[in-house]
Amino acid sequence: MQEGLRWNFDDLVEMAVTGQVSQPALRRGGYVHDPDGRGRILPGMHGISYSARVGDRAFGWAGDHVEPGVSIAHPDDKEDYALHYLTCIGNEATVVTGLARGAKGVVTGEHARLLVDFPPDVLESLTVGDTIQIRTRGRGLKLESHEAVEFKKTSPALAVALGLRIENGRLSCPVVMELPPRIMGSGAELNAEFVDQDLMSGDRALMAELGIDRMRLGDVIGIRDVDHRFGRSYRTGWVAICLCIHGDSVMTGHGPGILTLVTGPAEVLDFHIDPDANIARTLGIREVA
Repeated sequence: MQEGLRWNFDDLVEMAVTGQVSQPALRRGGYVHDPDGRGRILPGMHGISYSARVGDRAFGWAGDHVEPGVSIAHPDDKEDYALHYLTCIGNEATVVTGLARGAKGVVTGEHARLLVDFPPDVLESLTVGDTIQIRTRGRGLKLESHEAVEFKKTSPALAVALGLRIENGRLSCPVVMELPPRIMGSGAELNAEFVDQDLMSGDRALMAELGIDRMRLGDVIGIRDVDHRFGRSYRTGWVAICLCIHGDSVMTGHGPGILTLVTGPAEVLDFHIDPDANIARTLGIREVA
C-alpha cells in the first residue's frame, strides 16, 4: 500500500447479510417510453444475467437498465435496507443454497437490487430464489491522512484496488473518463449512501462527442463541481469519484447508472485519466478486452 495513505481498516465491523436471487421484473403494462414517445418492452433489471457482466459495455444492449451478473434482494423491507446500506463494492459473496452452494462472487454494484458477479459456470447452476450471503465490510471507512474525503460503498478491497495516490498533497484517483455534471439525471434526489444516479443519455450525438458511449460496466469515472456528501448536488470546488454499475436506458432522464464511491473538496481530492480503471480488472474479477 502506498506510503502516506493511512486507513482505518482495523476499526471496521464485518457482518453477514443475506439476500435471494431475484426474479426479473417489469412494470405493469410492460412499456417504457423513449424520448420520441415510442413504447418499448425490454429486459434488463433483476434476476440472473447470462449476457452482461462487469467489464462489458454499458451502451448498445437491446435492454433497459441492464444489470450485470446476479441481482439479489431481501423480502423484508428493513432487512433489505440493511443489505443495501451495509454492503460495499468489493465485498465477498457466497452462495449458501442450491446447486451452486459454496461458490464465491464479488459485489459490483447497487441498484434497485444488490449486484453480484459470479463466473459463468456458477451462473449456470444458480436459480431464482437461491440465497447469497455477503460478508459486509467498509461502512465507516476513513482515510486518516485525508479526513475531508468521504467514502461511500467502498470496501477495503476496493479502497486498495482504486489505486489512489498523493499528488501535491491531494488525493488523486485513476478514472476512465470525466463526466460533465450537466448530464447527470435521475437519482440526484437520493442520498449518496443509497442506489445510483443516472446519466441523461438521450442525446446520442453528445454521448458520442464526449466519448461517453464507450463507457463500460465497472468503469471508475470522475465528476467535478458536484458534492455527493448527502444528496448529489451541483457545488463548485467539489469532486466525486463514481462507478458505472448498470447499462443504458431508453427513458428520458435515464442512462447508465453511476454509484458514488468517494467525494470531497477539490483542494484535497482530484482524479487523473487511466483507461484501465475498471473494477473487473482492478479487483481481479476477469480480463477486459
